[in-house]
Amino acid sequence: MRIGYTLMTEQAGPRELVRHAGLAEQAGFDFEVMSDHYSPWLDEQGHAPYAWSVLGAVTQATERVELMTYVTCPTVRYHPAVVAQKAATVQLLSGNRFTLGIGAGENLNEHVVGRGWPPVNVRHELLREAVEIISQLFDGGYVNYSGQHFRVDSAKLWDLPEQRVPIAVAVSGAQSVRTFAPLADAMVATEPDASLSQEWDVFQGGTSRKIGQLPICWAPDRDAAVERAHEQFRWFAGGWKVNSELPGTAGFAGATQFVRPEDVAAQIPCGPDVGPVVEAVAKFREAGFTDLALVQIGGDHQQEFLDFAKGELLPALR
Repeated sequence: MRIGYTLMTEQAGPRELVRHAGLAEQAGFDFEVMSDHYSPWLDEQGHAPYAWSVLGAVTQATERVELMTYVTCPTVRYHPAVVAQKAATVQLLSGNRFTLGIGAGENLNEHVVGRGWPPVNVRHELLREAVEIISQLFDGGYVNYSGQHFRVDSAKLWDLPEQRVPIAVAVSGAQSVRTFAPLADAMVATEPDASLSQEWDVFQGGTSRKIGQLPICWAPDRDAAVERAHEQFRWFAGGWKVNSELPGTAGFAGATQFVRPEDVAAQIPCGPDVGPVVEAVAKFREAGFTDLALVQIGGDHQQEFLDFAKGELLPALR
């Protein structure tokens, strides 16, 4: 399993994220993923720079690691034709190190453009059309498209990389797997669910990358780690059926007001020990995931985590 590092835009500013990207590469991570948010989940996280500007800088601050959005929503806040242009540009800047990770999105980020938030079945229709448009633009030449939700009028990517940008799609159940496995190059999921991996291979007709994500909170003192994880990541306890629907930080604060620190610690490895992280990573490996990006909770606690990862965690995982 390849181990990655998450550049979490909700918990650090743009200059810090670029610095963390270089440090993570030096620490030995195999790849780096970046969230694409207009808002943090909670006020305590406190950040939300524009991911694509940061990615452009990260391509110049790193040399080896693969880069990826985890994930971008190409349907409401962005038109898919524009997402295709951004992805092709990052691929060129990075020297063919970029994967476009996309998903159906969250109300938290997409409501800001005032188009409303559609039900999940409509979001999947939107995402399917977006994947079709992006794929056609990656093929080169002029694209005209008339779908139920999107139109494209004579669009062309004038700067296309020699290596086509791989597309990874976030899925959460059988319906989304059946829809997107035939259209995508890789799977994204946040739960170590073996059925997702198995069904993905069936519907794609082969084996491909399956990329997961695991939040952890490393600190020398476990109690301090649990406190920080509760303060900044208690939104995680709601699950994605809830997380995709709430429109702002006040909603997440209200929805998680009764989540206790011990509830968060039961889901997220906290403290200085390697063992709990290794056990959590093993669940993804056993579920058929090929790649796993770690999230270190706390934007001000990345340097110490990266030192720990280089000296102890990555050698233990490998």
